[in-house]
Amino acid sequence: MIEKPLTPADVDFVTTLHGDDPVSFVVLMQPRGAQDLLLRAIDDVALGEFDDAVREGAEPEGDAADAPAERALAHTLAALRATGAEATGQVAERHPLDRLREVVDETGADEVIVLTTPHFVEEFFHRDWASRARHKVGVPVLKLFSHAPEDPPQAQE
Repeated sequence: MIEKPLTPADVDFVTTLHGDDPVSFVVLMQPRGAQDLLLRAIDDVALGEFDDAVREGAEPEGDAADAPAERALAHTLAALRATGAEATGQVAERHPLDRLREVVDETGADEVIVLTTPHFVEEFFHRDWASRARHKVGVPVLKLFSHAPEDPPQAQE
């Protein structure tokens, strides 16, 4: 599950997690919506990203958000496939955890990776996607923090 397109560092990290074992990915793109604007602004302020906090309300919603989410998903799938991995995906805006559970059941997935940016308020209250997925999917959930291309991704279990 992702919120934004994977960076090259993210792609390299997730495709090498299991060494030379063949891997396949089913990517669920979960765009962040208007329901968490305040939480995102608090996270931006906590990270010192004041410009991002000011622009939080400027993102498209509903159908207008579908095009950026679809482009982000297409970019991510192409980057994963370029490494030789199998990759399919979809935008999962409504009931993403239910859809995640369905994908795990349909594919027999061994694990779930939630790749996200830090969300301090949600993480503190264990309301972030990874914490919620751990109670829903029935397989191990690995939480990775996405970073800029020059920063290596970090894992948290």
